[in-house]
Amino acid sequence: MPIKLEIQDLSKYVIILTGATDGIGKEMARILARSNPKRLILPARNIEKGNKLLEYIKSSNGNANNVEIWEMDLADLQSVKNFANKFIKEVGELHILINNAGLIVQNQIIKTKDNLEIQFQVNHLAQFLLTLLLLDTIKKSVSAELPGKIALTSSELNYFGEIDFDNLNLEKGNYWNFLKSYGNTKLMNIIVAKELGRLVQNDNITTYSLHPGLIQTNVSHLNSTFSNILNRLIIKISGEITVEQGAINTLYPVFSLENKETGKYYDEGIETEPNKIANDQEVAKKLWDVSEKILKDHGMI
Repeated sequence: MPIKLEIQDLSKYVIILTGATDGIGKEMARILARSNPKRLILPARNIEKGNKLLEYIKSSNGNANNVEIWEMDLADLQSVKNFANKFIKEVGELHILINNAGLIVQNQIIKTKDNLEIQFQVNHLAQFLLTLLLLDTIKKSVSAELPGKIALTSSELNYFGEIDFDNLNLEKGNYWNFLKSYGNTKLMNIIVAKELGRLVQNDNITTYSLHPGLIQTNVSHLNSTFSNILNRLIIKISGEITVEQGAINTLYPVFSLENKETGKYYDEGIETEPNKIANDQEVAKKLWDVSEKILKDHGMI
């Protein structure tokens, strides 16, 4: 039975949702906009696609009055820092942060302008940076009556993942299993959600990591045509769900009144045990510390 979602009025909530121009993010943006947020800010690397998203929300919901497109590129750490600084200066309050953006790269290693492997940066490090930079703003904005939420879209491919601190940037080369490097970053999402949940457990903030289900999206747009055809075939055989249902599955744990415990992982809206590595406190602390060090070395924090 597919999960159904009823979101209460969000008129007191300022929300940031990354990865909103495609796939489940696009549907999540539509659903959130329909619930009358105080402000819904949608970072976009491509402003033209962002404007098309605004038109989509308007045509679907009748208006997009409180929805804003802001420029940000997760493959550029300075762009993330600029976005956060602008947000803190111009908005100054935040209640819900949904780190949904992501991409998958197969059989190739692509480096960003920061000289970091693109999956590691876009799926983990840049969103970790965004969260760190905005965390004080969230803490100041929330209360017991208006609790905060920080969510990271993960994947069931976290079960393929490992945390090899000598190969975070694929310094040793790519894995023979083309799902592993992506799975590593999705495991990182779960670890960050758990560790962040522990760190903010007394700050009226709940954290979540979420697998939306198997969906045909643009997450693998950097891959070859053959790889994308193969991916679509695998998803179809494995039990594909609609993009809208994927969006609902992702939002449901965040907005359900039942889910009070922090740092949990949800598979299609249902609490599930992730890769056992996610429960290793030493790995979690080291990943946090290593990620912070990389950001410091790049002058971001």
